[in-house]
Amino acid sequence: MLRNLLGATSKHDVYLMQNYSVVHWSSLLRRGKEVLNVAKPIVPTLKRPGLLSQSLSRVQISTMAVKENLLVAGGFQGELVCKYLNQPGVAFCTKVTTDENAITNAVDVFQNPNGLMRVMTANNDARVRVYDAENFALLNLFSYDWSVNNTSVSPDGKLLAVLGDSAECLVADAQSGKVIGSLKGHLDYSFTSAWHPDGRILATGNQDTTCRLWDIRNLSKSLAVIKGRIGAIRAVKFSSDGRFMAMAEPADFVHILDTESGYVQGQEIDLFGEIAGISFSPDSEALFVGVSDRTYGSLLEFNRRQNNQYLDSIF
Repeated sequence: MLRNLLGATSKHDVYLMQNYSVVHWSSLLRRGKEVLNVAKPIVPTLKRPGLLSQSLSRVQISTMAVKENLLVAGGFQGELVCKYLNQPGVAFCTKVTTDENAITNAVDVFQNPNGLMRVMTANNDARVRVYDAENFALLNLFSYDWSVNNTSVSPDGKLLAVLGDSAECLVADAQSGKVIGSLKGHLDYSFTSAWHPDGRILATGNQDTTCRLWDIRNLSKSLAVIKGRIGAIRAVKFSSDGRFMAMAEPADFVHILDTESGYVQGQEIDLFGEIAGISFSPDSEALFVGVSDRTYGSLLEFNRRQNNQYLDSIF
């Protein structure tokens, strides 16, 4: 599990994967509501000529992303499920690949340089696929030398980070998929990446228990190496104002770092259970942590402390 089963669209609206359903949790109303159930067969509602949509039965979700009005989920058999949050049913779903080892490791929703919304999938078949988020046509198919565990697109929509079953991480052109840089320093496979909102810093999380920071203007070596406590770094997120970076291990530990201190000062959240995902609210005021432990499954909310001069309790 690659630990991306949580997303926040506002300080009060969080989407969390539970078993075979995605639940919307309102922190204002203090209650949850199911918005997607994939235990039953899924029939896509969007019908267009040439659309490679197909009905799916019982999807085991491996990853999800939510942005504005679009919820996207990937499955262990290479499935892709796309749902508009303000519409009933599922707009588009398909199996992106029929490969045996086809898990959809990561999905991303982003804007291209023209401001158009796109959906990206990273799969174990060593391919990255880009779909139009309006009519779900397949626009691009990029191939790499190893299983792709994660992709992330820079804020300007021009650069693509590609990570997977290699110690090397790649920076590619987001339009063509062509590799334009290679990041060397990690010792094992990589699982996650995130761009600072200014587009200059890329963070990569790895099985070697570290997160590395790279200045996109000089890819020859990492700017900093931030160590976790015991496990791989499975999720990394920046707050929208760029002030904080959060990184999660597979279980028990989430680290929040103050970027203005050079990623030196911060706070460690020590909890109990497997971590299903982390997400800052779009206004940077809250950090949500999903705990997928069978016994202690929960959603934790941490709020930013205002006008606080002590960096040991920034959240």
